Amino acid sequence: MADWIDPQDIREWSRRLFALRPILLVLLVSAIFILELRIDWIERALGAYLVTTNVARPESGAIWEKGKQTLTARKTLEQIVTDRQASQRIARDATTFNQIAANVSPDQGVMLSDDHFRKLYLSLPREIAQEIISPFELVRLASEGKWRRTYFEKAGAGLMVYLLDLNNRVLQQLKITPSLLIHFEREQFAQVETLEDLPYFENRVYPADRFFDALEAFPEDVRRSMVPNPERLLRISGQIMRVGISDEAVSGFIEIGFEIINGSRRKVIIVQGHEWAVWRLRSHLEEQKSSADIISDTLEN
Repeated sequence: MADWIDPQDIREWSRRLFALRPILLVLLVSAIFILELRIDWIERALGAYLVTTNVARPESGAIWEKGKQTLTARKTLEQIVTDRQASQRIARDATTFNQIAANVSPDQGVMLSDDHFRKLYLSLPREIAQEIISPFELVRLASEGKWRRTYFEKAGAGLMVYLLDLNNRVLQQLKITPSLLIHFEREQFAQVETLEDLPYFENRVYPADRFFDALEAFPEDVRRSMVPNPERLLRISGQIMRVGISDEAVSGFIEIGFEIINGSRRKVIIVQGHEWAVWRLRSHLEEQKSSADIISDTLEN
């Protein structure tokens, strides 16, 4: 029982201090401390344990959140780059302004060469192309040698076009409205079709003579609002046989389709009239039709 009481003198202190058990304990603690300093075995063991329990632990804490934000940002950046590359590739292959408009995102634009823009411009009918920019103005810009690239960006449902020099300074700013884009699309679609094949003219197709008779009933300025560019129809070879009027108004305009026969070929030319004027013209046509039906019924009886 003597070992469990306090030592009484220095000799007893020394005997207990230099006993085998304290020395072994000191050596063990020293070995653990030295090994930790040299090979970090405690951290490694703790890390190995945490790895084995990683799946079961909840994904929370500052490190988890930072990791999630980094991963999300990386994926978003990759998607943005991929989308931009795809848009640019589609734009380089585009043959119409509508294809560019359909593939340009609201938050990004596409860059094309000046030659590509000129090809798109020249693919349009002359009268329609002039609504974007005068060909003389385009020739002037090209002759100066400053115009090198063209930038397209979304402007609502339309397009803003910037003609740029080598330093990306804007030489000319153009706007392609939604109504023009619709006109481009239907112009290309309608050239090989008949009025019956275009659904927006269904049940609103009139013989050409009745249409022009109705047109003659209005003053010149009103007729110009109904058919804004009659000179375009004069430049087309063939005979106008029928006329269709759409019941869809887009940006204040309504489309009128003229079916033209030239020999064995048939095509439809689309023009856009002002909504208020075309509705007056259509109402007059329907009144003519009703009067003709009444007269026909009277004659039959």
